[in-house]
Amino acid sequence: MKSFFHKVLIYLKSIIHLSDEIDYENASASIRKNIAFKGTNVYILACAIIIASVGLNVNSIPVIIGAMLISPVMGPILGFGLGLGTEDNDLVKNSLKNFTVMVIISILASTIFFLLSPLSLANPSELLARTRPTIYDVLIALFGGLAGIIETSRKDKGSVITGVAIATALMPPLCTVGYGISIWKGSVIFGALYLFLINSVFIALATFAAVKYFSFPIVEATSETKKHLPKAAVYIILLIVIVPSFITAVSVIKENNFTIHAERLVAENKNLGKCFIYDHKATYSPKAPKLELFLAGETLTDEAKKELYKNAEEYGITRSQIVFHEDATSMRQDISETEMMKGFLEHTDQQIKALNDSIMKLDKQLSDFKGKELPVEAVSKELFAQYPDIQSLSLSRGAIMNAGSPAETKQIVAIVTIDKPMDAELHARIERWLKARLNNENVVVVEQIAVKEKATE
Repeated sequence: MKSFFHKVLIYLKSIIHLSDEIDYENASASIRKNIAFKGTNVYILACAIIIASVGLNVNSIPVIIGAMLISPVMGPILGFGLGLGTEDNDLVKNSLKNFTVMVIISILASTIFFLLSPLSLANPSELLARTRPTIYDVLIALFGGLAGIIETSRKDKGSVITGVAIATALMPPLCTVGYGISIWKGSVIFGALYLFLINSVFIALATFAAVKYFSFPIVEATSETKKHLPKAAVYIILLIVIVPSFITAVSVIKENNFTIHAERLVAENKNLGKCFIYDHKATYSPKAPKLELFLAGETLTDEAKKELYKNAEEYGITRSQIVFHEDATSMRQDISETEMMKGFLEHTDQQIKALNDSIMKLDKQLSDFKGKELPVEAVSKELFAQYPDIQSLSLSRGAIMNAGSPAETKQIVAIVTIDKPMDAELHARIERWLKARLNNENVVVVEQIAVKEKATE
């Protein structure tokens, strides 16, 4: 058994072993080459800024992805991690310097673009999506940076860097900062800048960890250049970045849950008697989330409100969070005729669906009833033909309850009317025949003696 586990352990080590595939010299040279902000990198950065800004301005995801792929901003970040891991202070300083220059130029260029752009979107979703950093962005940056340094370090290069560039998305947040400056909105500026810093810091930290794990050779340096960043400073940076992102993540999750629950509640309670929910608006805030319901039709009854409150509690929405607007058309002056017709059509569709559901239930009940209906006429004719002494037959479904058991037993009761009592053999024969004919073992035959009328003198 020990030998087996030893072999498994050796096999697992052979799978995760990377030292033989790491090209230290070429990896270091490749990273150092992409740090410098001069020559081709200047023009590539300029192209990436314009492409990303245009893509964000027109909400075009393919264009934004294109900007991510050609952006050279990741070079200084990888250089910072490599310099930190190999204790190369010159590399750390050059990386930070070029990184700062790239960031400032990117923000300035994108700000000018958005100030001059004639296009103003009513709902710039791609821009606003990059103003709410969360813990998930930390994880993406961390593992994206790890994949990036592994790809850069291995001998046989693949297409991983392309995926890392898309996943970590460094250029779009920078351009969003420029957009925030152009409209002078602090939440957009600091939210996007914070997202960019999260990506940058954790890519660098992942690079630093990988460089240490792969045992990159330490750069020989003089006493003047061998002053590297203390470990305590690394931990402080990590805490400063990750703690607020945890808070933001929790807030975003709560907001998403509230919105989803509100939509489900409205979808399940569109019709409230002769009143219906025309529209709704879910507004989340940590202290007082609010769900506004815009109603049309007749006035909402107290019973309907109680039922809605009861359903809302199942989704964690309290009655204090629900606000009713009895007249949707007067409260929502911005409603177009098309939206109004859509609301009425949805209400009509709900009513039609409810009627169809009722009809289907009634059809099923009728079908079940017919399935349980006993063929009295056919069975009676067959029985009379076999036993001419029988005058009438009554079949009915029933149940029997025993005193010692709470469960009931279903059975069919056959009341046979005859002139005189049957002997036991005839009684048993008729009972067996009825069980076979009705395909039911719980058939009980009850004899009823016919009452003869007295002859009138």
